[in-house]
Amino acid sequence: MEKDSIAVGLDIGTTKIVVMIGKKNEYGKLEILGLGKSKSLGVARGVVNNITQTIQSIQQAVQEAEQNSGYRINDVVVGIAGQHIRSMQHSDYISRNNPEEVIGDADIDMLIGQVHKLAMLPGEEIIHVLPQEFKIDGQSEIKEPIGMYGGRLESSFHIVVGQASSIRNVGRCIKSSGLDLSGLTLEPLASADAVLSQEEKEAGVALIDIGGGTTDLAIFKDGIIRHTAVIPFGGNVITEDIKEGCSIIEKQAELLKVKFGSAWPGENKDNEIVSIPGLRGREPKEISLKNLSKIIHARVVEIIEQVFAEIKAYGHEDPRKKLIAGIVLTGGGAQLQHIKQLVEYITGMDTRIGYPNEHLAGNSNEDISSPLYATAVGLVMNSLRNNTKSATPLVELQKPVVPQYVPRQAPVVNHVPEPEPEPEHELETVAAHVPEKVVQESTEKRVKRSFFDKYIDKIKDFLDNAE
Repeated sequence: MEKDSIAVGLDIGTTKIVVMIGKKNEYGKLEILGLGKSKSLGVARGVVNNITQTIQSIQQAVQEAEQNSGYRINDVVVGIAGQHIRSMQHSDYISRNNPEEVIGDADIDMLIGQVHKLAMLPGEEIIHVLPQEFKIDGQSEIKEPIGMYGGRLESSFHIVVGQASSIRNVGRCIKSSGLDLSGLTLEPLASADAVLSQEEKEAGVALIDIGGGTTDLAIFKDGIIRHTAVIPFGGNVITEDIKEGCSIIEKQAELLKVKFGSAWPGENKDNEIVSIPGLRGREPKEISLKNLSKIIHARVVEIIEQVFAEIKAYGHEDPRKKLIAGIVLTGGGAQLQHIKQLVEYITGMDTRIGYPNEHLAGNSNEDISSPLYATAVGLVMNSLRNNTKSATPLVELQKPVVPQYVPRQAPVVNHVPEPEPEPEHELETVAAHVPEKVVQESTEKRVKRSFFDKYIDKIKDFLDNAE
């Protein structure tokens, strides 16, 4: 049952690794049970480049999350990002043998199968196949083709492609950390789930997730994903610029950026100065905040201009493709002072900062509703949709028999309710009807789910055979 589902998301970032455990409360909101965070070692621009260090970082974050929550983690949904990710648009069709039969799941699967035969560059694999609109016998703009009649079934797809070796390296790190991989999703799509409303997706919106090593972009219009891109720059290059420009060490540069940094130089007066302690007894170093802002401004402008070029490439200037809801900024970089105003100035589009608190329970820790954790929250939401039990209470593991779980193990399908059934039996009766909902799920959701099941199995087989 979804009420008892415990979901775990793993965000492998360039600067930090986050493990988040959550479940849905009685109001349908996400209740965070535990959070583990560790410094990310062995990851550069979203790509694993040191397996051993990455495994250690994952294990550290997992251990912290388990201690905070009192749960043992079994499997995780992991986010995929990195400079190797690219996306493309593709249209394909099938001719049906019998147009007098209604279109069913088998026809959609056949169409998806054709997309998988597309020739990719050496070493690349398809990660996501996201259906957009369908067309039946020339009739366009069909969102749900199942149950309709027709001879020619056509569809446009948004395809996300990545390096197979990079994805397998992530799988290897998770398996070596003692965890199972229950799902893979593109990080900008996870962030979008956490911070965007359905109205924004309908109106047209660009989500910009500014992380440590990469800046991810996801564009939605008419409720459908239209474009994704990964820019290989993030908060790390800003820190690097401050380090070089002010001749200080990286740790000091990061602190300066977080505490005093601004993307708008005009906000600082010439006489505003911060003093940095000298190394090993050397004289303190004085740094002008105006100069600091100029260094940050130059790099942020470069990142935003690259993202804006992608938004233009999608076709934002076409009146039919206009993004009415503008831009939503999220990720750690969205916390930089005055970045919202700078993005509005460069792009001329309405901008807001995206917080994941809309989906979180009211009693959630304030830190968790920061843009920093938007991807992790989205990954937990993704895991909840799979209806999995990704973590087990440690109390349950310590005691072989837990009385309150015994009634749930009894078969309930043929259960004849008594005049006044126990509350647990009522819940079990509801659980017996859950498959009916699954039958009614939309084509888009079913395609995503069946594709991921196959893709995860493919990665698991590879890892098992590589032992």
